[in-house]
This record gives sequence, structure tokens and C-alpha cells, in this order.
Amino acid sequence: MSSAETAIKSGKCTAYAFFLAIVLTLAPAPACFAQAVSSTPQTFTLQQAVDYALAHYPAVRASLSQIEAAHAGIGVARTAYLPQLNALYQLDRATLNNIYGQTLPQSVLPSITGPVLPASAANTWGSAAGALFNWQPFDFGYRGANVNVARANEAGASAQANITRLDVAVATMNAYFAVAAAQKVTIAAAANVKRREDFAKSVGVLVENQLRPGADFSRAQADLAQARTHLIQAQTAEKSARAGFAALLGLSAANTEIASGPLLADTPQSALEESPAIHNPFVAAQKTRVDLMQAREKVLDKSYVPSFALQASLWGRGSGAEATGIVDPGGAGLLLQRVNWATGVQVTFPVLQFFTIRAQKRVEVANEAAERARYDQTVQDLTGQVAQARAELEGSREISKNTPIELSAAQDTERQALARYQAGLATIVEVSDAEALLVQAEIDDALARLGVWRSMGGVAAAQGDLQPFLQIVQKAGQ
Repeated sequence: MSSAETAIKSGKCTAYAFFLAIVLTLAPAPACFAQAVSSTPQTFTLQQAVDYALAHYPAVRASLSQIEAAHAGIGVARTAYLPQLNALYQLDRATLNNIYGQTLPQSVLPSITGPVLPASAANTWGSAAGALFNWQPFDFGYRGANVNVARANEAGASAQANITRLDVAVATMNAYFAVAAAQKVTIAAAANVKRREDFAKSVGVLVENQLRPGADFSRAQADLAQARTHLIQAQTAEKSARAGFAALLGLSAANTEIASGPLLADTPQSALEESPAIHNPFVAAQKTRVDLMQAREKVLDKSYVPSFALQASLWGRGSGAEATGIVDPGGAGLLLQRVNWATGVQVTFPVLQFFTIRAQKRVEVANEAAERARYDQTVQDLTGQVAQARAELEGSREISKNTPIELSAAQDTERQALARYQAGLATIVEVSDAEALLVQAEIDDALARLGVWRSMGGVAAAQGDLQPFLQIVQKAGQ
């Protein structure tokens, strides 16, 4: 069981448990790759962290390679415009037996030419060589349609790469915020331990002088032990968050630091401009799927047409057997003895493919309709996500305005409770409650400002572009 779960189940220090759970949840799992680690600590601003992750995270590099492969596929499709030239040379030793008659088309029995002769076991050398030139001068747009399919695949790969980049950037941003939050919780927990230690010492002095009962000292020690436990939990959460952040960058957690000062010093003054959902990379990627279905339909539209091919052939054959059945001795037949050539135009038409193509067209039309529905669903979902993110941002701003009041009141309460206790007018329970209220107020105040930044980043992520948000962070002093 994690430290956050333990705190939640015990019902103690809910502020600690809540924020530790957030930190541990946001911390991403370690990435399955390793980079050369420098012994010198590296300090990252949010912009630097995102840029570094985009430059080094394996999934981004893989997506870029997929774009290159898809672009090369366009070149492959364009090679269909080029003429073909096939060359052949064959050398064999075979018998001479031939017989009249036909066989159905097949790929098992080799062909044989020449007159029918009496059956014989005689065999001789044979040779053949030739070249066939084949070029399709026009195709009614069929090859162009295939090129467009390849282009649609490239557009899809590029859109998917943008999604990958967005995912990596958002994960890095969330991990960065998790480290910043964990650091602030650790600072507050350490301050709480220091206050509890000072108070426990003062209670010990009062108990020794018999000005307070021994139970007060026991309660102070219990509160101090609990505060130390919370500090250990906070430090553990910080280490976990730091490890997740470093894993995204492929660096060592021990040598990775963040510069989060502006994120905790004040709330952002600028506002993000609204961006339509259609500009989101997820919507763009879905649009490429619709385009791909349309391109595949165009290929089928261009399939039921005649195919024209300009062909030219040059070939020769040699045989060690004469037409009379006499077999020439030695290497007769190794050389070409007869040469022929032919040229012409061949026209083919897939007459009965109409039904197959029509059925395939119905499949692609249905696929396009499905992708269009998914496109509409994507736009609808992202529009809702942006609205939710903006609502959370407004809530975070209101909370950040209230927490300074909470902190100031908690500080006054803690000072008054200590003074009243020293004067014998308050019990130790009042002091303990005041200290707990103060540490929670310190955490709430620090995380409220960070929460505004985090919520603004969530709006940018929902809109599909972190750059406007990162520019606001930079202007704030990052």
C-alpha cells in the first residue's frame, strides 16, 4: 500500500493524502529507454523540459520515421508511371518428346515446341534469352489515384506524429507540475516538523517545571512523530514525481532539477485565446482518415476501365535438336540460333470485375461514413473537454484568491494558540489543531497558485497546442 493510500485509510491529514495522491498519480511510469547521463545536475524550465522530451523521447523519433516511410510510399506509387523492362536468360538440358494437343492454363507443366517425334530418351542442350519492354501510356487516372492514396497515408502519419508530440509534451508538463507540487508539499511538511519540534521542546520544559501535565508532552511527541511521518511521505512522493519526470527526459532523477519559481510565486495574468476544436491534432488526424477513405474510393472509380500497354519484345532461342529428331553432339544449343522481335499494343478490360469493384466501393463508402461519424464525435468530445478545462481554470483562479485569506488566518490562529498555551489559557489540543490548520493552509496556498498554471496548461492541452501556454510561462519569468 502506498503512503498516500495509508494516509487516506487512516483518515489523518487529508490535505497530505490528497496532494500526495495527485502527485503519485501524475508521475508517469518510467520510459523504456536510456540516455547518456551526465554527472552535472541539469535544471529545466518548463519550456526546456518540453523541448528536450520532444527531441529525445523514442515515440517521437518513431513517429518521424513513420512519416519518412509514408513519404517514400509516394515515390513507390509514382514508379507505376515508369516503363518496365524485363530481361531473361535460360539454359536447360531436356528431352525432345512432344505431342499434339492442348492443356488448360497452369503453372506446373513446362511448354515445349517442335514437331511430334517418336518417343525417345535422347536429350540435348537448350537456351533462351529475351527482353520485354512494357509501358502504359495512359490509365484514365488510376495511377494518380494510387498516388493520392499514398499522399493520404503520409498526411495520416504526419497527423499521428503531431498527436504523439502533443502527448509527450502534455505528459512532460504534467510531470513537471507534479514535481513542483511535491517540492512545495515537502517544504511545508519540513516547516511543520520544525514547528512541532520547537513546540515539543517548550512543552517539555513546562512539564519538567510541573506547569503542565505529562500528558501534554506525550501529545506533543505524538504530533511530532506524525509530522515526521508526513514529511517522509512527502519526500517519497517528491522522489517518485522526480523519477517520473526524469524518465520522460531519459535522464537520471538525481541529476534532474526544475526551475518552478514563477509557477509558485504568482498566478498567470495573461489568458489563453480560444481555439476551435477543428485545430486540435486529434481532429486533424481523424480528418486524414476520412481523406484516406475518399482516396481509396477514387482508386475503385478508376479501376473499371480498359488498360492500354505498349509492348516490345526481342528474344532468341537455341537447341541442340533438329526438326528431324537428330541431336547435335557437344554443346550445340548453348548459343542462340534464332532471333525474333515483336511490338504492339495490348488492351485488357476486366469485364466481370464490375460486380467485385461495386461491392468494394460499397465497403469503402461505409468506411468513409464511419470515419466521418468518428470525426464528428472527436470534435464534439474535444469541445466538451475544452469547456471543462476552462471551467476548472476559473475554479482554480477563485481558489487562488481565497487561499491567502486562509493562510493569513491560520498563521494568526497558530500564533494566538501558542501564546494562549504559554499563558495557560489553552490546551495542547488547540495548539495541535492550529498547527494542523496552518500546514494545510500553507499547502493549499502554494498549490492554489500552481493549480491555476496547471489548469491553464490543461486548457492548452485540450485545445491541442501547448505553445501559447508555454509562451505565457516564459513571460512570467521562466
